[in-house]
Parts: sequence; C-alpha cells; structure tokens
Amino acid sequence: MDTKVEDPFAEEAAAEPPAVQSIVGRLWLVKGMSGTMAKDWLDRRRKSIRPWASFVDQRKFSKPRNFGEVCQRVVRNLDTYHSNYTFIFLGLILYCIISSPMLLIALAVFAGAFYIIHLKSLENKLVVFGRELTQGHQLGLAGGVSFPVFWLAGAGAAVFWVLGATLAVIGSHAAFRELESSDLDDLLMEPV
Repeated sequence: MDTKVEDPFAEEAAAEPPAVQSIVGRLWLVKGMSGTMAKDWLDRRRKSIRPWASFVDQRKFSKPRNFGEVCQRVVRNLDTYHSNYTFIFLGLILYCIISSPMLLIALAVFAGAFYIIHLKSLENKLVVFGRELTQGHQLGLAGGVSFPVFWLAGAGAAVFWVLGATLAVIGSHAAFRELESSDLDDLLMEPV
C-alpha cells in the first residue's frame, strides 16, 4: 500500500503565483528556513502582543521598593511582554539599518555576494581544497567577501548600539512597569 503524505503547506503554495513562489524561494536560501516558517513565527508573535496602550500606560510605572522587586518585575514583565519586546528589538534594528546608508550598501553587497555564490553552486558544485562548499560555507564566504564593506560601514558599532539601546529600553520598561494584580498573586511566597 502506497500512502501519500500530504504537505499541509502545498495548498498555500499552489494559491500563490509562480513568480511569488520563485521570489520567496530565493529569499530563504538558507537550508531549513522557509517563508512559511518565518511567517508563522511572525504571526505567533503578532497574536501574542499585549495592547500597546497598556504597554506604555504611564500610570502603571513606579519606582521599585528594593532589588528583589526589581528582579520580580523584570522576570514577570519579560514573560508577559516578550512579543512587544521582540518588535521593539526588530524596530531598533530596522532604524539602525535605514539610518545608515553605508550599512544598507554593506547588506546589499553581502546579499549580492551570497546570491552569486549560490547561483554558481547551482551550476556545478563549488569545491575548495578538495571539499564541497555547503550552504554554511557559502554564507561564510559571502561574509568574508563583504567583511571589508561591513567594517567600513561601522557594522560593529551598529550592533553594539542596537544591543545597548535594546537593553536600555527593554530593561527600563521591565524594571519600572508594575506587575498586574494577577501576577502578584503568583509571586507571593511563604516566609522562610
């Protein structure tokens, strides 16, 4: 008996025009990553976002009484608002990339180098020192080719700026945002 396993994403793929399928396929060249996986991840994050109005409600912010309360707030708020924090992080990355034309050029050089290397590997296998280049090796080669452009663009400073800004924004929100009353009930502990 030959049973055929159906692909649950085949219907979505069949609904898209071939040109869109080709573009999406080229955008997700990294092995194991597909457009539907990224779309599903983004949809899950979007569905679990807390309302932005309550996220920034100034009446819900106060100075913590002690370090223990800071730790409780940070842990609980990171758990509660993780999707909001994810979109803040992505927004800071997007701002950093858009505000730096040289970084945009460096990313274009990297994408172009990877695309050219990938096209060459489709024609015939790329072999260096007797070993075939895998997808990861191709990414590394594209990174090596575009490294000077990233260095000139100040990509290292941009990475540290994004990390610092993210820690400052998310850390201050998580530390100063009061816990909801339902969260306080969960955190009450018996004295030792």
